Amino acid sequence: MPTTAIVSDIHSNAVALRAVLADIDSVGADRIVCLGDIIGYGPEPLESVDLVAERCEWSLLGNHDFAVLYEPTNFNPGAESAAYWTRDQFEAEPDEAKRRERYEFLGRLRVRVVEKIGPWPLLAVHGSPRKPINEYIFPDDAINAYEKMRQIFDRVDRLAIVGHTHVPGVFTDEPDFYPPDELGAFTYAFNEDEKAIINVGSVGQPRDQDPRASYVLLHDDRVEFRRVEYDIDATAKLIYQADRLSDWLGDRLFEGR
Repeated sequence: MPTTAIVSDIHSNAVALRAVLADIDSVGADRIVCLGDIIGYGPEPLESVDLVAERCEWSLLGNHDFAVLYEPTNFNPGAESAAYWTRDQFEAEPDEAKRRERYEFLGRLRVRVVEKIGPWPLLAVHGSPRKPINEYIFPDDAINAYEKMRQIFDRVDRLAIVGHTHVPGVFTDEPDFYPPDELGAFTYAFNEDEKAIINVGSVGQPRDQDPRASYVLLHDDRVEFRRVEYDIDATAKLIYQADRLSDWLGDRLFEGR
């Protein structure tokens, strides 16, 4: 079975994405897929879309991708402003063919993908198996939201991969949640006796107090979590220079929050 690199929540952070792609190339992954939120928040939406279109076998539709294509709903003011700013960057592209190509790429993004990983059926969504685009599955839900987790796991045959919260780790149907540093060698081995939902974390805006970019390598019997350092200063400076992007979007990158 080929090794699949899975990225998510790039959020227009092309500096982080390039660092992750270099790491993926260094470990020799056979293919790359993306779980969505290519854009939103960050300063380089066009570059990020072009890289994903070039390097990823497929990508899903995230809530921020949806917001730029259509309308931001239930966004905080900073996220909403960033969505409209991002749309303006697409519209400002002087090459009409390139502008149309990017919009068509976003319009083709799928809501869910089902694949086979070895003997395991694998569901890929951005948010959750229950609400694929915009439902969060938080680590605390494993303890505090039993009925929510039961309904979500009812929609999982064996394995699922998600993003959206920007917090990497593994949910099991006990239910429980294991952050990567609680897994031996930062690796979760698939178990035929349990279902699992794997959050791959965020390339461009981690929120687990680790500012390094996060992604996973998916093998036929396990998933491996990886972290990659990148030039946070470079991305933050671009955010600070964009008058309609909140400085807080740059500040948070240094703290992984």
